[in-house]
Parts: sequence; C-alpha cells; structure tokens
Amino acid sequence: MPAPQEFLDYVDSNADAFIQRLSNAVAIKSVSGDPAYRQEVIKMSHWISEQLQAVGVETQLADLGRHTMDGQDLPLPPAVLGRIGNDPNKKTVLVYGHFDVQPALVSDGWNTDPFKLTVLPNGQLVGRGSSDDKGPVLGWLNVLQYHYQNKKELPVNLKCCFEGMEESGSEGLDDLVKKESQPGGWFDGVDCVCISDNYWLNTRTPTLTYGLRGLAYYKITVEGPTRDLHSGVFGRTVHEPMTDLIKIMGTLVDVKGNILIPGVDEMVSAAAADERQLYEKLDYSIKDVEESAGAPIALSSDKVEVLMGRMRMPSLSLHGIEGAFYGAGAKTVIPAKVSGKFSIRLVPPQSPESVLPLVKAHIESEFKKLGTKNRLNLEELHGGTPWVTDINHWNYEAAKIATRAVYNQEPDMTREGGSIPVTLTFAEALGVSVLLLPMGRGDDGAHSTNEKLDRSNFIEGTKLLGTYLYEVGAVASK
Repeated sequence: MPAPQEFLDYVDSNADAFIQRLSNAVAIKSVSGDPAYRQEVIKMSHWISEQLQAVGVETQLADLGRHTMDGQDLPLPPAVLGRIGNDPNKKTVLVYGHFDVQPALVSDGWNTDPFKLTVLPNGQLVGRGSSDDKGPVLGWLNVLQYHYQNKKELPVNLKCCFEGMEESGSEGLDDLVKKESQPGGWFDGVDCVCISDNYWLNTRTPTLTYGLRGLAYYKITVEGPTRDLHSGVFGRTVHEPMTDLIKIMGTLVDVKGNILIPGVDEMVSAAAADERQLYEKLDYSIKDVEESAGAPIALSSDKVEVLMGRMRMPSLSLHGIEGAFYGAGAKTVIPAKVSGKFSIRLVPPQSPESVLPLVKAHIESEFKKLGTKNRLNLEELHGGTPWVTDINHWNYEAAKIATRAVYNQEPDMTREGGSIPVTLTFAEALGVSVLLLPMGRGDDGAHSTNEKLDRSNFIEGTKLLGTYLYEVGAVASK
C-alpha cells in the first residue's frame, strides 16, 4: 500500500518546523573525536531520546562503558534504543543513524558558523551534521511525529538504534548490537534494517546502496630528541623526525592513487566485462565528480575507472600530521615528535586484520632503509570490514517502489566508498537484509567545510523514509 496522501501533505505543511528542529540539533556540538566535546555528545543522546519519547516511542539509553581518547579516560555516549509497535502480523524494521559529527571551525574555511544552521536562498541547509547524519535521523522522527499526532498506526513495528560514536569507529556499539540481537534482546524479532547515512551518487538521481568499503585507520609516530630543537643550531646535525615521517608517508600511495604497500591492491581481482557494465549504466559523469570536488582534478577521464576507484577498489589517503608547526609566521623549529595519520578504504575480500600485517611489514621495512636513529611506532586506531548484500531482497524491492513513488525516478544501485562499520555487524548479528537508503546529495560535503543538506532532500527524503515503511508493510508479507 502506498503512503497516504495525508502523510505527504503533512510533511509539506510542517517543513519549516522540521527545519527548526534540525537547527536545534545542529546547535549541539556533538563532536565525538574531541574529548573537549564529549559532554555535548552525551547531551545529544538525551536530546534524541526525549524527542523520540515525545512522539510515543519507548526508549532506553544504553550504557556503552568507557574508553581512552588522547590519553583521557572518557565515558562513551549512550546509544539511544527505541521501539514502537509489537504487532506479530507486521514486519519489524530496525532503523540506524548517528548523531555525532566531525570537528568544524570557522577557521577551517566555513562561510558561516558550522554549529548554527544557515538557510541559504537556494534552499541549502548549511551546518555541521545537517547531512551526516542529523538530518536523516530527524527524518525518521518527522515520520513518527505524523503518526503520533494524527493517531495513525505505523505500517510496521519500528525499532531504533542511534549512536554517538560513528565518526570515531562506533566504539562499544558492536558488543551492544550482538547482545541485543539475542533472544529477548532489544533487536529480537527484527526482519530488516534500514540505514540512512550515505548519499546520492550525484545531485539528481536517488540511490539505493548495497555495498560499503571498510576502513583501516593508522597513526605513524616518529620521535627522537627529548624536546623541540632550534634548526639553526641542530639542522644537519641530527636525524629529524619530520624528515623521516615525510619519507615514510611518501611510500604509501602514488599520485594516481595506486597503493604502494605490497599485496594490498593485489588482494582484489580485476573486474570482468559484465561487472564493468554495471558501472557504465550509473547516472554519473566525470563532470559530477569534479563539481563535487570543486575542481577539475579527477584521476581519469574514464567514468567506469573513477567509479570503480570509489566503490570497488581500495584506496589509501593521507590525512594529516600532528606535532608539526602550523600557523602564521615562520617558526624555525625541528619538532621532537610528529605523527602522521592515514587510512585505507577496504573492499571484499579485505579486512582490517588481513591488511595490518602488510602495512606493518612495509612501514618497518621502509623505516629501516632510512638508517635513522629516531624511533617509530605504528598504531591501528580503528577499523571496519567491507560489506556487500543482495539487491533483489524484498527490503530493496520496497525501497525501489518507494523511490519511484516519491521521486518518479528509478534509483541508481550503488556500492559506496565510505564506511559504516556497524552495517556488517547488523547483517551478521541479525541475519537479515540491511538497506542503505540515503537522504542527501553527492555534493553535501559531509566531513568537509560548509556541509549542507538541501531543503528538498530533507523534505522529500522524509517522505521517502515514510513511504519505504509503507512499502515494507505491503511487499513483505509474513
């Protein structure tokens, strides 16, 4: 059964109120990767729980314990579990999202205050977390609000799992999911999972995603002297940690994106002709990737090669250096200790466990070649396994029908370059289909400056989430 017209009209008429609620959410600085903001993330946990309770959802704040970050012992923000409905004749859908965000400062290049939602004349809702992932989480809340205020039963039983550590490896969540997936647990009886935490491939075509790359994130630290040194006094007299680090990081990847760590690229087989055709059919162009990047810098003019580079092949990116001088002026110091961070996006059959020995052997070998007297340490900060699933499952059929109904378009079927580690955990712990149903566009700039969510995507995306639930109720008979 399609979503009732009354629901679609309700979403349109309440659009401004929904945007105000998104503004309230963006204002909470729930940066999970910075200990200074941990209480803000915890505040966000409670805010989400209260919002759910206000629309009739039973909630529980699940304690995930503690962890150490940047040398500090910190409480993990509680996950928010919710449930409404227990009709044995209905399918039970579990929805997942996260309410933590990436760091953001005006000095990073933002045109506006990143934690104050700015509504631009073109309809863009600019603010940290607007697209990743507060907007989509609130999309589910918008759907629930319609049913609660109009005293309408949901077409499915709904369970929620919203967390505050996704941007920092979802620490503590895997154990919770496995525990609550046992008989009698919060997720017992779930028939399928829907995650809205990714993006369209472009700015015009809605997407369903059936695969994600995994992640292995590393930190290399090189240290030598006991303190920073004066380059005029010690330059060319001692082994410099920064020089060693730059040399090592330069051995990881080349300018064409090829991973230089022996054995990593070789784990993945070449694509057959029929598989290449899947990528050829996608509504995507080199212009799309370059518009999204903001510059004509695509690695290739071959659309299929670029798409496979994003979805099917592993990639290695260098992210930054800690401990080095950064700022105005010309500080002539030799840093005593520097750390470089990089990550590898993984694809089947790779895993964090299978690539770690290759990374370790390569870095230790390259460091030995330097003949330096400095010391090296390699840390694996966090990781996630890649995931691919069946696109012909009724869960995906429901999403396809819903997409056609809301957007009058056939969705692109994609694998995604990003990582959502808990996706595979849900799939394995529950043994059910997991669907990625994105709300945002490919140019939203998640993790970047001036992150935005288009008003139309927020409002039509809310309709899509609600319509999907109705289609699950229709196509997935018990």
